[in-house]
Amino acid sequence: MNDLYNKQLKILKEQIESADAIVIGAGAGLSTSAGFTYSGDRFKKYFFDFEEKYHFHDMYTGGFFVMHLAPEISWAYWARNIYINRYVKAPKPVYEDLLELVKDKDYFVITTNVDHLFQKAGFDKKRLFYTQGDYGLFQSVDPAIKKTYDNEKWVMKAMEAQGFVKDKDGVFQVPEDGKLQMSIPTELIPKCPDGGSNVTMNLRADDSFVEDKGWHKASAASAKFMKKHEGMHILYLELGVGMNTPGIIKYPFWRMTYKNEKAVYACLNYGEAYCPDELVGKSICIDGDIGAILEDLKK
Repeated sequence: MNDLYNKQLKILKEQIESADAIVIGAGAGLSTSAGFTYSGDRFKKYFFDFEEKYHFHDMYTGGFFVMHLAPEISWAYWARNIYINRYVKAPKPVYEDLLELVKDKDYFVITTNVDHLFQKAGFDKKRLFYTQGDYGLFQSVDPAIKKTYDNEKWVMKAMEAQGFVKDKDGVFQVPEDGKLQMSIPTELIPKCPDGGSNVTMNLRADDSFVEDKGWHKASAASAKFMKKHEGMHILYLELGVGMNTPGIIKYPFWRMTYKNEKAVYACLNYGEAYCPDELVGKSICIDGDIGAILEDLKK
């Protein structure tokens, strides 16, 4: 296994260095490797009171559960969820390690992640396409309003209203007495600045998802990058992409690698590193923790 791993690592490193361009496709597994887990200690630290009262044990389940609660409670939950998944730094430097490997290359990132970790790590905003939205944005429930709204100021107020206190590094922590409010004042429930309608998260769940000007600009930049490097030696580097939405990254990467004789497909994933038979001769599939693999690539 070590011999195979080392051989794959060597080939991948050579491909990163020699490719004319690198297209990074990132899914949830990349953020999980960076420590952005939705359960366990991270969940218990910020949602212990919700878990005790409502008996759900992870942020994903909680998001569906609170839909049926009063808006003051639901938005208190979402303020915490947005805060720790959008406005705090990842526990592990996985994204920074990735940037170190590609910063001198002509790269572009397509991601289904909504946590903003690419930009927090220093990736060029003009080279990023967040296809599924952003935890840092609200959208109106009014389908006629095709705009998004930054939620950072609201999130900070909602965290303070629940009793969270900032430490010396400016990060919200549970107070020493452990007492928190599980709701926010009614007047703090977020509303759309344009008309006062209710808002929701700018996350793609159905056809109500708002593709704003920023989204379309990033989409155009992605298409332009692909067109510019058509037929060239491209490394399609897929990181932590599962089968929830394979049509966004995985299947297109397979198709583009198949059509371009100079292209190479690389899949780094924990337990799901594979490629179709047609690409076996031009693929590098490494099963393991992405963070550990990136660390080894830097050596």
